[in-house]
Amino acid sequence: MLSDRITRAPRPFDPEAGRAAADGLDGAAADLVAGMAGSSPYLCKLARREREWLREALDAPPEAALAALLEGEAGTLRRDKRRLHLLCALCDLGGAWTLEETTGALTAFADRAVDLALGEATARERARGKLSDGRRITAVAMGKMGAGELNYSSDIDLILLWGGTPADPSYAEDRAALIRAARGALRTLSDATAEGYVFRTDVRLRPDPSTTPLVIPFDAAERYYESLGRSWERAAHIKARACAGDVAAGEAYLGRLAPFVWRRSLDYATLQDVGGMLAKVRASRPSASLDGHDLKKGRGGIREIEFTAQALQLVHGGRDPGLRVRGTCEALDRLAAAGRIGPEEAAALKEDYRFLRDAEHRLQMVQDAQTHALPRAPEEWGRQAALHGTDVAGLRARIGDTLERVHRVASALFGPEEAPAPPPRAAAALARWEGYPALRSARARGGLSRIAGPLMDRLDAAPDPEAALLAFEGFLSRLPAGAQLFALFEANPALMDLVAEIAGAGPELAGFLAGNADVLDGIAAGDVFGPFPDAAALAGEAARAAHGDYEEALIGLRRWKAERHFGIGVNLLRGLSPAEAGARYAALAEAVLGETLPLAAADVVRRHGEVPGRGAALLAMGSLGGGRIDAGSDLDLIVIFEGTGESDGRRPLPARQWHARLTQTLLQALGAPMKHGRLYEADTRLRPSGRQGPVATSLEGFARYQREEAWTWERMALLRARPVAGPAPLQDALGAEVAAILAPGLPAGTVGEALGDMRRRLFAARPGGDPWALRDGPGGLQDLELAAQGCALAGVPAPGAVEEGVALLRDLKAILSLLAPAGGRPEALGAGGVRRLCEVGGAPDLAALTERLRRAREGGAEAVGALLSGTLRPG
Repeated sequence: MLSDRITRAPRPFDPEAGRAAADGLDGAAADLVAGMAGSSPYLCKLARREREWLREALDAPPEAALAALLEGEAGTLRRDKRRLHLLCALCDLGGAWTLEETTGALTAFADRAVDLALGEATARERARGKLSDGRRITAVAMGKMGAGELNYSSDIDLILLWGGTPADPSYAEDRAALIRAARGALRTLSDATAEGYVFRTDVRLRPDPSTTPLVIPFDAAERYYESLGRSWERAAHIKARACAGDVAAGEAYLGRLAPFVWRRSLDYATLQDVGGMLAKVRASRPSASLDGHDLKKGRGGIREIEFTAQALQLVHGGRDPGLRVRGTCEALDRLAAAGRIGPEEAAALKEDYRFLRDAEHRLQMVQDAQTHALPRAPEEWGRQAALHGTDVAGLRARIGDTLERVHRVASALFGPEEAPAPPPRAAAALARWEGYPALRSARARGGLSRIAGPLMDRLDAAPDPEAALLAFEGFLSRLPAGAQLFALFEANPALMDLVAEIAGAGPELAGFLAGNADVLDGIAAGDVFGPFPDAAALAGEAARAAHGDYEEALIGLRRWKAERHFGIGVNLLRGLSPAEAGARYAALAEAVLGETLPLAAADVVRRHGEVPGRGAALLAMGSLGGGRIDAGSDLDLIVIFEGTGESDGRRPLPARQWHARLTQTLLQALGAPMKHGRLYEADTRLRPSGRQGPVATSLEGFARYQREEAWTWERMALLRARPVAGPAPLQDALGAEVAAILAPGLPAGTVGEALGDMRRRLFAARPGGDPWALRDGPGGLQDLELAAQGCALAGVPAPGAVEEGVALLRDLKAILSLLAPAGGRPEALGAGGVRRLCEVGGAPDLAALTERLRRAREGGAEAVGALLSGTLRPG
């Protein structure tokens, strides 16, 4: 029973009116009704008018009373709304319902009312023969109704849509009928009669309301948002919900709008837009007495809390679907769980939100007015204090403290109300940068102006401030657009340090970043400096990135790979060991191949049908096979298939030709340039017979070639072969076949003869002589790696000088591949890059490192020579 769940009661401001309304009641129910009616003239009037129903409601569970109201018909909506207001007031003021239960009840009734009104109005048009069968209006609830958070005397915001297109034969007639039906439904909801009204209804949130009809086709609305939608409309659609009419069509429509609302890139420019919206809120400072302050739109009010949650949802929700919720308190919980807002801040905002919403309800209960303004007259303050069950001084104090706390939290997120003027040095730099492409827009110039002071402080703190400034200037000059990035810096100041560090480490890496600034999203999202995902988690990320059709999947995969790839580089620059970075680069490549191979296969199946057999697998060779690649490494791959016969499509192909087509599609998918660059350059020349052999090889043919025809150097290359993509059974069979081929090994003399011949040819083509030509010449990486492979194939240990040389050369190559991919020389690095190179090479400066490198190469070359004249001497 509702009467058994009463835990509190307001004081009656007018005791006599309260006693009259509670006549015949006793106990807690009498106190509750007396306090409610004695403080609210509107509720007092309802209590007298619905006296019998009121007593029945007190003797029933409130959920049962609500259910009965939701079963009413269109003709009883006004009466049922009166009763709903009484029920919600009793449960709210009496403590029987939480805020969410109260607003949920109001919203559920609004959904029912809109559905009944639309159904009745469209039925009339259909009965007149003016509307095609099946044509229905979809009502999308916006704002508080969409979120299930309607307040006590709320307007309801609706967008009305339908599924017609001009190509439909009855389009014009159906459109006119639905517009008439919508007008009729709005009259049913909004017109006031002797029975009252149902809901004041606002339909001005639809696209371009001054020029569009009352009911808009879905596709027209979609085109508007895709081309002209603004930040405030994105924020509004966080709460959008199909609430009445053809709900299934409405939810499908909102699903199609998801890319408009939820952008995968971290849209920190949205924070600036929301900050602009909040400027008006902040301008409304509460007076010392709080008289007349707007609890919704004023400073520290409900709107600041809602905007805080919505802005963070917009920024992060594209990457984190868990943040895509409508309710304000639920959003704050999700944001805190995701680390986007502090748990203490979230808890404080939720507490303040619930208090302000309760206060808003009590303001509206007095006269059923859509008001959010605190009283001005002392008498009305007394009435509000009575509804809150406290005194005027206590109520004023709590409201004032709440408004100030809300404002402090929102200000911490959106920054100061006015950006400080940049210091003179920053102002001079801004003037010098004025002509850069990144600063074409006023928004970009304003964004850079806001961060100019902190940016200069960071550059001045660098070991060489002038070099740091020039490095940042070089980055900025190559940046095609700046507004989004400057907003990102403003929200994440540590990113300014990182960009300055990258610019100072190597111009080539800074150039890449200037053209691909959105890779900073991963760092801002907090994904970069945590533990690197294991293979299963990485594969899951790749699968989620590769969604949509073939082209969309490749675009998504490129974007994800670019972010992860850049993140590995950032960690390598900041201290991650080259060996671990190389393992991460290799794991990333495997995850990409694991998605790209089936994408390519599906594309070939679409054109040519399926081919019998176990499918195709990728055998990684070279560095990828060895599980360590660099930032700029190509991928050495062999496509191995198992299958015979012909495909079953409309344009069938024999199995060998089908898999050749698959290989071509795969290589194009990996290497085609798109917005985020190529995935990888892939090389298939290590396949059997090299360029003269087929681009895809059957497992049987591969095994036969390796056993009967392969050169010794091909057997050496097989030492690093490893299956990395394709059906698991085929990968297992391929791995077993490789192990069986290698198991016998080769005589040391045979290996030595091949190794000596390979060295002579390599040195003739690239004699080396420069210690920084890391791959070339005696003691270069090719020389030492081949020697190590030869030892492994012959079953003899590699000399320590060879292993030490390989380790040093690989580590140095990893840094140069990251910071100077074009030239690969230390002269191309900035001061920061040289410092990191020396750190990895275990030397205090570049001269000492060059000398260490020279000695390591000489020692390695001598060790290889000793091998060839001793352990691996040709017979």
